[in-house]
Amino acid sequence: MNASLLGIILGAAVLLLLLMAAVKIVPEYERGVIFRLGRIIGAKGPGLFFIIPVVDRMVRVSLRTVTMDIPPQDIITKDNVTVRVNAVTYFNVVDPNRSVVAIEDHIKGTSQIAQTTLRSILGQVDLDELLVNRDEINQRLQRIIDDVTNPWGVKVTLVEVKDVELPEAMRRAMARQAEAERDRRAKVIHAKGEFEAAQTLADAAERLEGHPAAMHLRILSTMAEISSERNSTLIFPLPMEVLRLVDMLRPPDAAPSGARTG
Repeated sequence: MNASLLGIILGAAVLLLLLMAAVKIVPEYERGVIFRLGRIIGAKGPGLFFIIPVVDRMVRVSLRTVTMDIPPQDIITKDNVTVRVNAVTYFNVVDPNRSVVAIEDHIKGTSQIAQTTLRSILGQVDLDELLVNRDEINQRLQRIIDDVTNPWGVKVTLVEVKDVELPEAMRRAMARQAEAERDRRAKVIHAKGEFEAAQTLADAAERLEGHPAAMHLRILSTMAEISSERNSTLIFPLPMEVLRLVDMLRPPDAAPSGARTG
């Protein structure tokens, strides 16, 4: 009797273990890739499903987006400048079957291809292009990495270059270049201002020359400005007609004082 009872208990325990092994539950963000006797039969989930114990084997695959930092890479740009660049890539599994069968570890494989692609692409661009055309370089990196990982069932959605570390000597050189560029712009702006001021004065002189009364009004305005400053300056306005009259009365053969006659 005791032996029969023991057999029943053992049988019930074995059935319970088999049932526990047969029942699988995967969350919404995972899929269970089923291998039956070593051959893949597909992915199941999410939710509750059953497999055949011992015969079937399940591999869990996460479908969530993975945020992975690309370790800093020492890169020589096209113009022979050594920089240290780090980046980040975002990817997720779109085909669980291929992510298990096509590659041993899709996360490690994506990391390695991201590092090699980063070194290869940034080595083909100049430093100025790396600093200015960051968006274009990011799109190029994303497209190349995605083409490689697509047979693995992995979709690379974004690649971003986070930081570019420059040598100290290069930073000082760029600072001097920026300072020289600002000085050049300041000189150009000053020269343009002088040119515009000279042009405006020339236009004003032409206008005043055509209107003698306006010239007198301008002289009176200048005298009023000087007299309002409470200084000891004496002003004797002399009409231009007097100077013209003196010039007309001077003999034609009169030479300026101190001038030599030949």
